Amino acid sequence: MTAAALGCRFATAFRALTAHAPVGPGTEVAVFGCGGVGLSAVMIAAGLGARVTAVDLSPTALARAAEVGAARTIRSDDPVTEVIAATGGGAHVSIDGIGSPATASASVRSLRRRGTHVQVGLMLGAAASAPLPWDRVIAWEITVVGSHGMAAADYPAMLAMVADGRLRPGELLGSVVDLDGAVDALVAMDEPGAGSGIVVARP
Repeated sequence: MTAAALGCRFATAFRALTAHAPVGPGTEVAVFGCGGVGLSAVMIAAGLGARVTAVDLSPTALARAAEVGAARTIRSDDPVTEVIAATGGGAHVSIDGIGSPATASASVRSLRRRGTHVQVGLMLGAAASAPLPWDRVIAWEITVVGSHGMAAADYPAMLAMVADGRLRPGELLGSVVDLDGAVDALVAMDEPGAGSGIVVARP
């Protein structure tokens, strides 16, 4: 079951935090959205030594984020002020794990000067051309980068952190369902607060 957690969401979060953002001991990282990618990002950032602030509207998801490494959790649909206060002036790195105009903008506005925003959540449909606060990006010299997936050649570094215990993907597992239950789980993905952790479908 633990291996099932090492799918796209975990590898995507790993690459976002190791290839695109300067994350290490003492880095303030804000993660917007505590679904599969977001929870993975929380665990990985904490494993890299960062202090993680997790943002979501679901108390259940935030409780799981705290279990897997978040130092602070924020439940708000307008969390920028709280993230800035929690991180002592703004995050060094922020990740949008949801993929919405609101979370992408909040992620950028939660950064300190010369921070890095990593867009992991897919921006689809009308959101594909959503605006960002470019005045802030330019004036504060913020880096904006997209991250999508991870090549198999880059897995050894991730697996090494699993082997030495810094990453514990088994803790991200939420529930195990049959194939009929998988249909219900997919439908529930559009219902915030329906659950937390990764759902594994077993034939």
